[in-house]
Formats: sequence, C-alpha cells, structure tokens
Amino acid sequence: MEERITGHTKLYALIGSPVGHSGSPAMQNYSFAKLGIDAAYLAFDVPLEKTKEALDAFRTLHVGGFNVTMPCKTAVAQLVDRLSPAAEMVGACNTVVVEEDGTMTGHITDGVGFIRNLREHGVEVKDQRIVLLGTGGAATAIAVQAALDGASEIAIFNLRDEFYENGEKTVEKIRKAVPSIRSITMNDLDDKEKLCEMIAKSDILINGTKAGMSPLDNIMPVSEECLHPELAVADVVYNPRETLLVRTAKEKGCRAAIGGIGMLLWQGAAAFELFTGKEMPAQEVMEKFFE
Repeated sequence: MEERITGHTKLYALIGSPVGHSGSPAMQNYSFAKLGIDAAYLAFDVPLEKTKEALDAFRTLHVGGFNVTMPCKTAVAQLVDRLSPAAEMVGACNTVVVEEDGTMTGHITDGVGFIRNLREHGVEVKDQRIVLLGTGGAATAIAVQAALDGASEIAIFNLRDEFYENGEKTVEKIRKAVPSIRSITMNDLDDKEKLCEMIAKSDILINGTKAGMSPLDNIMPVSEECLHPELAVADVVYNPRETLLVRTAKEKGCRAAIGGIGMLLWQGAAAFELFTGKEMPAQEVMEKFFE
C-alpha cells in the first residue's frame, strides 16, 4: 500500500458503525492496485449523530466518493445534493460520488448487486413475476430495482410488524415511479395460503428476510411444498453460503437456487464503477475474498 500512495492519491471511504468487519476496503484496494488506479480506500467508524460532520469533512478533503453502511444510510440520503432514481425511491443510499466542486450524488447499489447476481446465474427479471419476502433495507432496494428493470409483477410479503408500513409506502412509490408495472402489491406473510398461491404463479422467489441466517439457520421462510421446478429461488442471506431455502430449492429441482454472497460482490463492483468509471476485476475479487 505505501508504495502506491503519492501526493495525488485519491481517497475513497466507508462510513457507518461498526465498520471493522467490512470487506469493502480489501475489495476496493485490491481492485485499485490491480487496475493501476492511484487511489486508496479506508473505513471510518462514524456514528449516526456525526454523519453530517463526516460529509462536511469529505467535501473539505476532496474525497472521491464513499460507501455508507448502517446506521447512516437514510441520514446520508437526506444530506447529499442529488439522489439517483432508485436511491430516491428507497430513501437511503450506500454509495456517494463526490464531484470536484463538492457536489454529492447518492446511489443505492444493493438492488443493482442483487439483480446482477441473478443475471450471473442466468436469471433475468424483465417481464418476470416476482414474490419478494421482506420490507427491510435490502428487500426495498431489490423491489425498486426489479421494478426499474422491468419486472411485470411484484408481490411483497411481510409480517404485520413495524416494517409492514414501510412496504406499503414502497408499493406506492413504485406505482407512481414505474407506472408500466402490471402489478405491485403488499401482502401479509402470515397468509400462507395466499403466499403459496402467488409463488405457484411466479417466476422468481426472493428471500429478503433474516430467515436462514444464524440463529435462524434452520428456518424456511416458505413451505417447501410451495416450490416448483419453473421457479428461480434467490436469497439475500450469505452466511451460511447455502441457506436451508437454497438447499431445499436445489433438492426440489428449481431452475435456479442462488445464495446471497454474489450480491455482496456485485454491489461493491457497482460502487467501484461509479467511483472510477471502470469495471472491478470481479472474478478475481470473488476468488480472492469470497471463496
């Protein structure tokens, strides 16, 4: 690293709290070095109440861009100068590009990364009918991106908890922003009969909940009887690499069974391209950091 640092080295960063576990610095710095880009990427632990101070400092220091993790995603979206269409609908951003004049544009790459991971496994969302479980940050970003990328129908299911209202708001935003979508609905995850009926008519099932993640690793978010061979099944959970849902989808002969680790790679690759205008050496990054 010290051999690459010069008086012209551009700084990129990650903010949020905690950030010590993040793999982003390793991914981004490896890619800078591999492509010969004079840049460095550091992680800064920034609590929510210090978000504005961090952005002010980045403007002063002419940082080229930065990623955002919890709990700062929503606050950053409210502080930047512009938002991409997807980030505006989600109401949060995880990637910010800083222009030379200090103008900040916020993006959300979670949905882009997830859709790219589907594509890498031969699954397209255009004109497809999707059942999406969950209304958290990742699930919301996926719903928005799938709609923008031409999904014909999206049925969102969530428990009637404190996040259900967020799902209802997401549905309304998508209806207004993407009037071409044939159907976008919000549904109760406890209605197992309706859930199974919708999956039977769908092309893609996406789990955007914590089901399958430790300590819920023995939990299936849907009944295995709902799965069918024409269905592509994808999970946002990446630890374990193969969730119970993905494993069961393989056993049931679903046309695709996709774990969440690729989303992690491709959302980082999307951020790298926004920062540099170049493609991350994604295959090498996958082999070095994810296998």
